[in-house]
Amino acid sequence: MASTAVSDPDQPSYARPGRLKVFLGAAPGVGKTYRMLDEGRRRAARGTDVVVAFVECHRRPHTEEMLEGLEIVPRVVRDYRGTTLTEMDLDAVLERAPQVALVDELPHTNVAGGRHAKRWEDIDELLAAGIDVITTVNIQHLESLNDVVHKITGVPQRETVPDEVVRRADQIELVDMPADALRRRMAHGNVYAPEKVDAALSHYFRVGNLTALRELALLWVAGRVDEALQKYRSEHGIGGVWETRERVVVALTGGPEGTTLIRRAARIADRSAGGDLLAVHIARSDGLAEASPAALAKQRALVESLGGTFHSVVGDHVPSALLDFARAESATQLVMGTSRRGRLSHFVTGRGVGETTVEMSGDIDVHMVTHERAGRGRLLPTPNSSLSRVRKVAGPVTGLVLPIVLTMILSHTRGTLNLTTDALLFLLAVMGVACIGGVVSALLASITASLLLNWFFIPPIHQFTIGETNNALALVVFAMAAVTVATIVDHSLRLSRRAANATAEAETLSSMAGSILRGEQGVDMLLQRTREAFGMESAELAHRTDVDAELAAAGGGHKADLVTAPVGPDDVLVLRGRRLAASERRVFVAFAGHVAAALERARLAEAAAEVEPVKAADRMRTALLAAVSHDLRTPIASGWAAISSLRSREVRFSDEDRDELLATAEESLVRLNRLVDNLLDMSRLQAGALTLNLQPTALAEVLPMALDTLPATRTPVVTQGVAETADILADPPLLERVIANLVANAVRHTPPGGKVLVSGSALGERVELRVIDQGPGLRPEDHDRIFEPFQRMGDTDNTTGLGLGLALSRGLTEAMDGTLTPEETPGGGLTMVVSLPAAGGSPLPPEQVGDGPGRLDAQDV
Repeated sequence: MASTAVSDPDQPSYARPGRLKVFLGAAPGVGKTYRMLDEGRRRAARGTDVVVAFVECHRRPHTEEMLEGLEIVPRVVRDYRGTTLTEMDLDAVLERAPQVALVDELPHTNVAGGRHAKRWEDIDELLAAGIDVITTVNIQHLESLNDVVHKITGVPQRETVPDEVVRRADQIELVDMPADALRRRMAHGNVYAPEKVDAALSHYFRVGNLTALRELALLWVAGRVDEALQKYRSEHGIGGVWETRERVVVALTGGPEGTTLIRRAARIADRSAGGDLLAVHIARSDGLAEASPAALAKQRALVESLGGTFHSVVGDHVPSALLDFARAESATQLVMGTSRRGRLSHFVTGRGVGETTVEMSGDIDVHMVTHERAGRGRLLPTPNSSLSRVRKVAGPVTGLVLPIVLTMILSHTRGTLNLTTDALLFLLAVMGVACIGGVVSALLASITASLLLNWFFIPPIHQFTIGETNNALALVVFAMAAVTVATIVDHSLRLSRRAANATAEAETLSSMAGSILRGEQGVDMLLQRTREAFGMESAELAHRTDVDAELAAAGGGHKADLVTAPVGPDDVLVLRGRRLAASERRVFVAFAGHVAAALERARLAEAAAEVEPVKAADRMRTALLAAVSHDLRTPIASGWAAISSLRSREVRFSDEDRDELLATAEESLVRLNRLVDNLLDMSRLQAGALTLNLQPTALAEVLPMALDTLPATRTPVVTQGVAETADILADPPLLERVIANLVANAVRHTPPGGKVLVSGSALGERVELRVIDQGPGLRPEDHDRIFEPFQRMGDTDNTTGLGLGLALSRGLTEAMDGTLTPEETPGGGLTMVVSLPAAGGSPLPPEQVGDGPGRLDAQDV
């Protein structure tokens, strides 16, 4: 078979293009190449012609074992800048023409001299030749995620592959591994050579980095699965919602409530990892725009800033268009704003868009969200008025107009209906007026109806006289019935209003009491709830004398818009806005009782908080006295005994003995001096009296001085990458104390034959110093306890100190705007991580991270 390039017009045509399978991993070492070779072995076992076109094992024994039994196409050798490198021999693979070719490292850049610049282009040619290809790639090499990975890891990726190359693969299989498991693999030497493990674990392969990369890989694959699902649903005509992933659609009208709805929908989407936010505006097909283009543009920008997408749909029936869009996007939840229409508009036009959408929504959850105006509404209805302002106006008007209209209609049917029927129709009209305007409007309607009935329908017609006693009695009964019905209707409305008011009061008081009992609301929130409950302009706590002075200045000792209730001996709860009715004042007094209870609880909590430092100081003082009683006595006794022996004239000491006694005295004084320094520094930290002199400081200068202060030990202390780190903003003497304490602690817990590693690295705008030991380590629940003063975590040797070292180190580090946190050392042990800000915010460039011993090359990550 001729080996020609894809772009060659003379290239022969093949029966079908090859199929591409990609093993996608979150990071190096998860097992992509191993899985690819395992797939090749399984296919070969089934009789498929499989060859290894290119595989990079990175000297991993388990991966190299998987090559056994597979045919390997020899690589082509090329010279590059005086170095001999090997690449996949594309022509040899095409000439061999296997059914399946295994090609590792999809984003690899080929050495100059080949037909293509990138390996994925070589794979395209193999696919065009009808050869199935199985390949591997890490998530950090996808072009769309390159900048994201750089921000997470601080390491730029120079070799990338277009997303579309991976997306058009016939199969994408995720090779997943938890961050801790991958770090253990590295610690066991299954990924990198031993000399590179420590640098890798301290830099690129941090737990946070690996977790973030794993999430990126999972989300990217989930997106591809979702695309396949949508394609399947479209091909099979499936229109129902499959709740495989949360998709929240927010309906926008272009009104001022849009920003509130968008943020609420974004919070709903964020509650489920990977949730999608879609905003949609329904435009009319006739082109008559009701929304403000400027407002919609701002809302579009807000949606996109929150990671969502904006859509515009044309439709005359808003609920149908909205739900059609939601179902097409497989939305699970729909967020809408409550109607901005008034009650009269709602009464005239019937159900709004919201009610209709809820009724038609089916299996889509609909959230009706109140917005700015609704948020400042009243929680309690006004008890003194059973009618709204609109009904107060509409009632009398209807009471006058409706009888006249009915008279005009009945006049045209004169002779068809009798007087009884006419009276019943007028009575029905009066009942309707009573339902709209209450008893006053009904009385007005009944008088109007009586006069019209007498003039137009009771003989003699067109006179206010009644010729028959029976007709007079009927008119009287009509008037009494109208007044009675109107009174009953108005009374029912008042009872209904009172019941609603009592229910609202009970629910509000119950909710507030429950919140107070659970400790969920502070005084400020209770004041806000009180203001909203009574629809007032403001609610505040004031001193009684200030309120009395304000009332006295107003004259008469009262103000119409100011309501007060006592909440303590000297404090008053003040509402401003309107006068409260008697029933409302009763509820207001109950609210004031709740506020008083919250105030008392806040005072008690403040008193307890003031007492807690005193208790802590007492505990510290007790522990200090208990510890000092022994730890001070030991060096004093040793030094005293040595000096007393030297001063004695009864014994003659040799030069060796004299030197030994002097060394003992010196060591005792050094220990005593260090102990006193630690005690003084701890006291200064707790008193907030520590003076700092922050300045650009080089770790490479401070570390040797810190190590010089340590006593002689057989445990080697190895440094790595410290000289290459950027300067940090720190107080050099304090930083020296921190490092000395951490290294001394690591040396003390490292077993014989082990070593202590001190490494430096950059992370964002901070520099990290890691002190790594190979000791027994700590349980996770003890990670915070080790920083408590006088904690030795089970040490039985009381001669090792007071247990102030780590507590003092964390205090000094935090005083310099840093952090000191413990981590588990892979393979056993404890790693103490000191993080401090880089001087001038200029940390080590990402490409230099890990430089020095154990540096990671570009191809390693």
